[in-house]
Amino acid sequence: MDNRMSGEGAVRGRMIKILASLSLLLVTVIWGSAFVVMKSSLDCISPSYLLACRFTLAALALLIIFRKRISRMTASEFRYGALAGVLLFVSYYFQTYGLKYTTASKNAFITTLYVIIVPFLHWLISRIRPSKYSMAAALIAVAGLALLSLEGDLTVSYGDFLTLICSIGFALHLICLDRYTASSDPIRLTVMQMAAAALCSWAAAVLTEGSFPMSVLSDRGVLVSVLYLGLASSMLCFLLQTLGQKYLSAATSSILLSFESVFGLVFSVIFLQEALTGRMLLGCTLMFFAALCAECAPSGKGGDSGQGKKKQEKENKEKAGSEWQKHFT
Repeated sequence: MDNRMSGEGAVRGRMIKILASLSLLLVTVIWGSAFVVMKSSLDCISPSYLLACRFTLAALALLIIFRKRISRMTASEFRYGALAGVLLFVSYYFQTYGLKYTTASKNAFITTLYVIIVPFLHWLISRIRPSKYSMAAALIAVAGLALLSLEGDLTVSYGDFLTLICSIGFALHLICLDRYTASSDPIRLTVMQMAAAALCSWAAAVLTEGSFPMSVLSDRGVLVSVLYLGLASSMLCFLLQTLGQKYLSAATSSILLSFESVFGLVFSVIFLQEALTGRMLLGCTLMFFAALCAECAPSGKGGDSGQGKKKQEKENKEKAGSEWQKHFT
C-alpha cells in the first residue's frame, strides 16, 4: 500500500513538473512574439516609458483580479517581491539601452547568457554545486544561442557591456524566484514584482526622459501594443514564470526560458520576413537537445527513487534558503 502511494506521488510530482515546464515554454512563445510588438512601439514611445506603462498595467490588473489574496501579503513576501521587481527593472533597463549601442543579434545572445550564468551564480550564493546534466545543458544551449544570434562582429562594445549587466540581472532574478517561491505565495510575489518594476521605471523615465509624451495616447497602435505587453507579456508571463519556478530548479528554468530566442526567430521570420538559414535551424536543434538534457536526466546514481530525489531537492532548497537569508534579508 505504501509503495503504491509512493508511486502515485512520484507520478503526480512528475506531472506537476511537466506542467511547470510547459508553462515556462508558453511564456517564451509570448515573449518571442513581444519582440515584434516592441520593435514597432519603440518608434513612438521611449523605452523607459514603455516599461513603465507595461509594468503599471500588469500590476493594476493583478491587483484587481487577486485583491483578496493580496490583502494577506506578509512582510517577507513584500520584501522578496520588491527585490525581484528591482532586479527585473534593472535587467530590462540595461537590455533596452544596451540595444542602442550594439547589434540586435549580439544583444539577444548576451542577454540569454544567463543560461550559463545561473548555475555558477547559484553555486556561488547557495553553495549547491550544479549537476553535470545542468552544466552540459547550459553549454549546449549557449552553443545553440550563438548559432541563432551571432553573426560576423565579435568585438566587445559599450552596448555589449550594458547587455552583460542585463544578463546578470536576469540570472539573479531567476535565482531570487527559485529561492523565494519555495516559501512564499507566487501570486503575491508577482504582484510585488510588477509594482516595484513599475515604480522604478517611472522614476527612471521622469529623471532621464522628461515628461510623459501624451501624444502616444492618441496612437491606437501604441495602445494595443502596451495592452499586449502589459497583460500578456508582463502580467500573464511573470505569473506563469513565478508559478512554474516553484516546481523547477533555477538551472532548468533558465534553459527553458532561453527558448525566447527560438520563438523570437520564428515570429521574426513570419511577421518581419527575416531570412531563415541552415545555421539558425542547427541552433534551434541544439536548444531542443539542451532542454532534453535538462529535463530527462536520470533520477540519480544507483537507481535512486523519486522519493530520494525529492528529499534531496528539499534539502537543497533548505540549504539555499539559509545562504540567501544571509545575503538578502
